[in-house]
Amino acid sequence: MSTEETAAANKPAPEDDGMTWWYRWLCKIAGVLGGISCAVSGVWNCVTVNPLNIAAGVWMVLNAFVLFLCEVPFCCQFVEFANAVAARADKLKPWQKAFFYCGMALFPVFLSFSFTTLFGNAIAFATGVLYGLASLGKKGDAVTYARLQHQKQGDEERAAGTANGAPE
Repeated sequence: MSTEETAAANKPAPEDDGMTWWYRWLCKIAGVLGGISCAVSGVWNCVTVNPLNIAAGVWMVLNAFVLFLCEVPFCCQFVEFANAVAARADKLKPWQKAFFYCGMALFPVFLSFSFTTLFGNAIAFATGVLYGLASLGKKGDAVTYARLQHQKQGDEERAAGTANGAPE
C-alpha cells in the first residue's frame, strides 16, 4: 500500500456541510453527467475551422476532466495526483464549488456562443447551481417556523400596546 492510499484510508470523516447523503449523490451524478456532456460537446465543438470554437471546445474538455477529477476520482486512476486533488476538492465548501463550477461552465459560452457550448455546459452549470443551493442550508421544519411566527406576532402586539400608551 502506498503512502497516498494509507493517508486516504486513515483520513477523518469530512466535516458536516449540511448536505444529506442523497443530495451529495445527486450533486456527484450531476457532476458526472456534466462532465460527459462537456466532453462530448467539446470534442464536437473542436471539429471546425474557427479558432474561438476550437478554444471553447478544448476548454470544455478540460472542464470535463476537472469535473471527473473532483467528483469521481476513481475514473481518473491513470492520473497520479487524482486522489490528492479529490481530497482537496472534498474540503471545499459548497459555495466554493458552486462558484468554481459555474464559472468554469460560463467561460466557453462567453468565448464562443453557440448551441453546442450552451447546451454542453448546461449540466455542468446545473451542478454548480446544486452546490449553491446546498450552501443555503437545510429547510426548517413547520413547527419551528410556526413558533417563530407566534413569537413575532406577540412581539408586535407588545410593541403596538406600548406605542398606544396602554399599560402592560
